[in-house]
Amino acid sequence: TNSLTTAWRLFKNLSEEQQRYEKQLIFEHAAFARLCQQLLRHARRMTRGDLVFSLHALVSLGVPQNTLLVQTLVRVCQEKLNQLDNRCISVLATTLAGMDKDKNVSALQAGLQLLVEQRISSIRDIFILQNLMKCLGEDAPVFLKKKLEMAVVREIDGLTFPNALRMFLALAAMNYCSLPILNPCSKKIQENVHDVPFRQLILILEACHTLQYRNVKLFSALADYVNSTACLWDKRQIILFLSACETLSFQPTELLDIFAEKVTEDPDFLNLKNLLIVLRVYSRLNHVPRVQKHLFFETLHSCLNKCLPQISNTELLKAVYSLGILGYLPHRALDELLQKDSKDELILPDNLKEQNTVMLRCVKTCMELDSPSFTKPDFVLTENLSSLVSLNLRKAQEALIELLGDENMFRQNVRLPYNYHIDFEIRMDSDRKKVLPIAATDDHPDSHVQRLAFLFAPVSAFCLGTTHPQGKLAMKKRHLNKLGYHVILIQNKKFQEMNNEDAVEFLKRKIYSDSFSFPEATVQDNN
Repeated sequence: TNSLTTAWRLFKNLSEEQQRYEKQLIFEHAAFARLCQQLLRHARRMTRGDLVFSLHALVSLGVPQNTLLVQTLVRVCQEKLNQLDNRCISVLATTLAGMDKDKNVSALQAGLQLLVEQRISSIRDIFILQNLMKCLGEDAPVFLKKKLEMAVVREIDGLTFPNALRMFLALAAMNYCSLPILNPCSKKIQENVHDVPFRQLILILEACHTLQYRNVKLFSALADYVNSTACLWDKRQIILFLSACETLSFQPTELLDIFAEKVTEDPDFLNLKNLLIVLRVYSRLNHVPRVQKHLFFETLHSCLNKCLPQISNTELLKAVYSLGILGYLPHRALDELLQKDSKDELILPDNLKEQNTVMLRCVKTCMELDSPSFTKPDFVLTENLSSLVSLNLRKAQEALIELLGDENMFRQNVRLPYNYHIDFEIRMDSDRKKVLPIAATDDHPDSHVQRLAFLFAPVSAFCLGTTHPQGKLAMKKRHLNKLGYHVILIQNKKFQEMNNEDAVEFLKRKIYSDSFSFPEATVQDNN
């Protein structure tokens, strides 16, 4: 056992390439074969500690799971399961978490789960509890997850920084979002953020995504740390971090600006894979750099042109779509995309066909509305889809009736050209002092009439913790502006939380007091 454990401790500190070489040397060594034979003969006479540590070392060194030696040790662990102390249970749990499911492993895991249920009240070590959580995983019954949660909360005052990092991963392994655990862990990580290794930064964000845990303070602390040390990180590392932020809908504004500068200074590192990630991140988060925005998008455009000979149809569509969302039309890539479409060469996988059809339609809309030659129409053909509104808009409808006095003063559920839809439309005089009846303005179209479009959007349509719209909503707002609407974006969840009086007052301010809503900063003026 000591020989195997020592070999594993030396082995795990080597690089991946060294590990491959050393592993071959170990397995081919005559002494290793004799050691394994001896272990096989004495397996049933070993102490509980030697048993679990030997199994852990063998599995960690990469001895195949289907060998007689590993399977024998797994079966002996089943036989001696009740003799294991808490430390041995922890080591065994860690070992099983790294093994594939087979008949013996599944039986041992089931037995271990029953043992944990009996012993959990006596376990006081957070490290052991974490290992058990990772081993039991998301298949553990809910009642056992709650017991583990209570055991950890009981010891939370003794939480250390390394334990806080590992706890995120343990909860993610169980797919169990426990705020009484996550919030103290987040606080501990924020206090020690400068000690977090880069790989752990990514794992924390991925765990938050798995757990659907949204903590703006934690994300901001991590982003500020990467931002302040950006000169120390490889550009590819920053791309990984930004991609992890994007999956959480979190917009690290300063870091996005800094990275945009790095791209314009040295774009050669942007291969096709990295380029597509960058385009996706900036378009979904609707981020246009504050400095040298035109140069940034021209640089991305140039990189995309270089990748065109090797790009697939789906990747080409995604790239053009991402730039289109931001109001930029990459002409060469766009021409190639449209040629493929017109010749029916745009062959797309069946599982992505619907999604890609939507993206292609969106690209064609951007071509028309974001073109420099497009002028605001004097009249927009609209259609009322239905006089009924959905339940989540009923409160807004009632507030507008109370504010304006009559349903004829606004339209609801309106369909516009280009497949756009608005929740409510109001028309006002040119000074925006008076709301006009819909029928009167329909009968006498007037270019001086101001049209207001209300969009009640879900929280998921905005960047986390802000009122900054994400890419698709920002594009819709920009296009409605092009069609002559002044767009009022409202987070529906916050609106629903208002009482009726506050809701009416809120809409009153939006209609009469807010300045007109013009498009977000885009690059179309230089396109």
